[in-house]
Amino acid sequence: MTATGTQIDVAELQRLARDHLWLHFTRMGAYAGGDVPIIVRGDGCYLEDANGKRYLDALAGLFAVQIGYGFGEEIGEAAAAQMRELPFYTNWSYAHPRAIELAAEVASLAPGDLNRVFFVSGGSEGVETAWKLARQYHSARGERRWKAISRRLAYHGTTLGALSINGVTPLRTPFEPLVPDVVHVRSTNRYHRPPDETEEEFTALLVTELEEAIVQAGPDTVAMVMMEPVQNSGGCFTAPAGYFQGVRALCDEYGILLCADEVITAFGRIGAWFASDRYDIRPDIVTCAKGLSSAYAAIGAVIARDALMEPFLEGKRTFMHGITFGGHPVQAAIALKNIEIMRRERVVENVQANEQVLRDTLSQLLDLPIVGDLRGAGYFWALELVKDKETRETFDNEESESLLRGFISPTMFERGLICRADDRGDPVLQISLPLIAGPKEFDELVGILGDVLAEAGRRIRR
Repeated sequence: MTATGTQIDVAELQRLARDHLWLHFTRMGAYAGGDVPIIVRGDGCYLEDANGKRYLDALAGLFAVQIGYGFGEEIGEAAAAQMRELPFYTNWSYAHPRAIELAAEVASLAPGDLNRVFFVSGGSEGVETAWKLARQYHSARGERRWKAISRRLAYHGTTLGALSINGVTPLRTPFEPLVPDVVHVRSTNRYHRPPDETEEEFTALLVTELEEAIVQAGPDTVAMVMMEPVQNSGGCFTAPAGYFQGVRALCDEYGILLCADEVITAFGRIGAWFASDRYDIRPDIVTCAKGLSSAYAAIGAVIARDALMEPFLEGKRTFMHGITFGGHPVQAAIALKNIEIMRRERVVENVQANEQVLRDTLSQLLDLPIVGDLRGAGYFWALELVKDKETRETFDNEESESLLRGFISPTMFERGLICRADDRGDPVLQISLPLIAGPKEFDELVGILGDVLAEAGRRIRR
């Protein structure tokens, strides 16, 4: 039964899904003899499938549903009002009130002096836009700079430009050759570093390696350095003290633009409207998407300093880039309502108040032999799974496949829990609750995870 009282024909939905729907990043063959998970409704931090089973969504719909699933009616009213007033118009040479209002609202929340907002439809488009902006900005100033630097294992999107900035090799290789030229440097993963290495030594190593990469690439050819404040792929890598200040200093020294990819971390995920503020990154450009609308609409943005727009305010010069649906009036109205709800419900403050409680609750899982590390910030955490806790030995590809896809992922789902098992680096579980969650949801999450991981540990010791 749907929310409107209409009966769902589950068997027919399954047939249509298998015959017509192509799921993203999914082994479709897995459903040849089994059911496709069909989610039909949500409320708060919970989802329900077509069979009436309830799940705690500890992934927030891919790190995105900040306000949870209970505000559909209020946001729907905002969308309907906008539909009645103006269902669509483009931002190509025209403006409309909702895009103007949302740009001003985003600029008021953005870190530092970031003040110019270019709307897109999602994160990959945002990353693509940022690289094109960096290239054309330098060109407008008479410089030939086109290269980008990002980190190994970092995920930045799926369009060819964004994919080129990705540091996730298995995602890149099917589509090579990619867009030239991107240099990848070491990520900020502390877990497999020498135990006697100090934080200051690790920072120095990372910053030195970045400078060497800039020099090797040719400093006058590098347009942009792009980094996430907390790196998603690989499992919530936070940076050591002084790291982003060192990155900022190098970008200043060599005239390179610094872009903070906040597609995941913006709008409260790390306990601040923008993680760049929390970590004092001082970027020239920020990309954002998911939390801008709490995923109630497909919208993202690139936010830039006034200085980056100045060359495009002169004469006939134009930023040669645009998205048909960028700044769509209904998307913008939804994003404005989302921000209003986040303020009213004190969603960012809820993350700040509960961050340590969530960390402490998750820390209980470190008692399990299979759990080697817990890392992250705000409501964005990862557990790294290990074969041997003493040596920090990880699993090989075959073991990881069997452990994550063969047991942990399906067992979590059977127990009513959605979070992400990921082996793009060393195997991790990623946890990203809606930002309205509290201790009750934390306890439920750890209760289920504890049972599943304890059983996984017993299996690998057999």
